[in-house]
Amino acid sequence: MTTQDSPVKTIAMIPARGGSKGIPRKNIKSFNGKPLIAWSVAYALAANRVDRVYVSTEDDEIATVARDSGADVIPRPMDLAGDAATTESAISHAISWLSGQGIEPETIVLLQATSPLRPENSLDEALVRFEHGNFDSLLSLSPTHRFFWRTRGEIAEAEYDFMRRPRRQDMQPEEIRYVENGSVYIFTRQHFLKTGNRLGGKIGYVVFPEQYSMEIDSPLDFEILERMAKSIYDVTDTKE
Repeated sequence: MTTQDSPVKTIAMIPARGGSKGIPRKNIKSFNGKPLIAWSVAYALAANRVDRVYVSTEDDEIATVARDSGADVIPRPMDLAGDAATTESAISHAISWLSGQGIEPETIVLLQATSPLRPENSLDEALVRFEHGNFDSLLSLSPTHRFFWRTRGEIAEAEYDFMRRPRRQDMQPEEIRYVENGSVYIFTRQHFLKTGNRLGGKIGYVVFPEQYSMEIDSPLDFEILERMAKSIYDVTDTKE
């Protein structure tokens, strides 16, 4: 991490609205003993290649939790924090707000608080891949060994050869499908200013193992990922 007076090349940004219909106050709900958003803040702070960590929020309580966790706060306007607000609108506001503070990073890392499980040291590894590959954007993917189908009217159409259904252990790299796990997005500020999207241009990727593919969208997801975190990180739920 840089000091306050050092040039800021790479920032991490975590968008966190106060409203959540599926899980009330989701971003600061206790996840294995600490607020959910604190897991993503800690992940970003642990990366040597990240100079500053910011949480974009309109919510005072989330802002307090973010600061207590070690992040700085970007005060998001209420009109960019409703149910219809997009992540891209939060990114655009963050870039503008930071520019007003004299901060114009080359690289932006977007982390979603709803994907709290990530491999150790994977952010630095992703940033190295991003830089060495000269990518405009990069995202984290996870493999899935499911067989995909599409429907057309009343007809089901396979996206694989079911006459030669491969066993999981025999699947070749070109046969494996990947899901966007929502954990990490990296892009240049110039790319976003040009396109208004976190993805595009020359897109790179990093692969996280399958156990890191789940996102929190429902109370059941929250419960499942808490249990998974206990196993992956060997953590014990404690009182805050």
